[in-house]
Amino acid sequence: MEAFSISGLLSDPFRSPPDPNIVATSVIGAVVLLFFVGFSLWRGLRRRRRKPVRVYMDGCFDMMHYGHCNALRQARALGDELVVGVISDEEIIANKGPPVSSLYERMTMVGAVKWVDEVISDAPYAINEEFMKKLFTEYNIDYIIHGDDPCLLPDGTDAYAIAKKAGRYKQIKRTEGVSSTDIVGRMLLCVRERSTGDKHNHSSLQRQFSHGHGQKLDGGSGSPRSATRISRFLPTSRRIVQFSNGKGPGPDSRIIYIDGAFDLFHAGHVEILRLARDLGDFLLVGIYSDQTVSSVQGLHRPIMNLHERSLSVLACRYVDEVIIGAPREVSKDMITTFNISLVVHGTIAENMGFLKEEPNQYRVPMAMGIFRQLESPLDITTSTIIRRIVANHEAYQKRNEKKEASEKKYYENKTHISE
Repeated sequence: MEAFSISGLLSDPFRSPPDPNIVATSVIGAVVLLFFVGFSLWRGLRRRRRKPVRVYMDGCFDMMHYGHCNALRQARALGDELVVGVISDEEIIANKGPPVSSLYERMTMVGAVKWVDEVISDAPYAINEEFMKKLFTEYNIDYIIHGDDPCLLPDGTDAYAIAKKAGRYKQIKRTEGVSSTDIVGRMLLCVRERSTGDKHNHSSLQRQFSHGHGQKLDGGSGSPRSATRISRFLPTSRRIVQFSNGKGPGPDSRIIYIDGAFDLFHAGHVEILRLARDLGDFLLVGIYSDQTVSSVQGLHRPIMNLHERSLSVLACRYVDEVIIGAPREVSKDMITTFNISLVVHGTIAENMGFLKEEPNQYRVPMAMGIFRQLESPLDITTSTIIRRIVANHEAYQKRNEKKEASEKKYYENKTHISE
């Protein structure tokens, strides 16, 4: 077939014109090609401009734990953006009893969870028509999310009935092994055991926490109260992977190290981690083993076991990596192994006598000139949380007994729901 070009035709005007069929085929091919290119570009732009799916989840988030965090992780997976409503103190008091943590502390905790995009304060305990309309119009919410455990109002009605009726409700799996009720029960048990001075009970507390044995609580009148299930937590490697960032530090990253028990992970922990993260590119957190915590703080500690504490810390957006069961003493070998640039510690902690201890756990980074003490933004410790529980012992015990009944019913009737 003879090749055809415009330049050839102009240089030789007497040359025979091209075959019309060839020209038509070339034009059609070019049009089809342009159509497919244009369609692909349009589809790509349309995909990029697609309205993000916004999901909403609410809760008290009182004494926030890894179960709350896992619920938020699951909720975020159902959409592109997660908006979280934190229920007001007044609503909690009216429906459940006094909260342990203030609204500010609970907002701080929720805002620090890595899967949360936006936080709404003073959310209602029950979603009514007015608030649901506000969620759909002002916050552009597509679906309302809750766990598979029942959430009932004092009158026995479903707190999410309206959302379900509107067809905008989705359900996630409740995280096994922990609840605020469990944690309050653990604290009450620890306080009781410490007051009796029973060394045998003291030494067995951590085994109970780890393996989920029940314990009868004496009501003071000689009659045993309902059994408090200490822990149902079953740690798996999959859960740790789900909570991990999966990224290591870069070759030139400034790595900041902070360590501690991080028991009953609270707003004070969150704020000191935030300050620590701002000092570098990568925050490495060392979490002490149960045995280490007990040796320093007493056999009634920690309240949460090592794996539970690790998940709570991993869920924090300021944390890049954790050392599970970190040694209390920061050695030269450890600094070299993890390429640590700076070791930090807050001014508020359970054991504030660490600087006077011999040997000092931070003597190596101090000698290297890479230790810094940070001013803690909040005056809160794990003991602060426990004192709040003890101060309202009767109210929390009564609330626990009510919740324990509903949780027992949940475990008896639960069915498998995949995440």
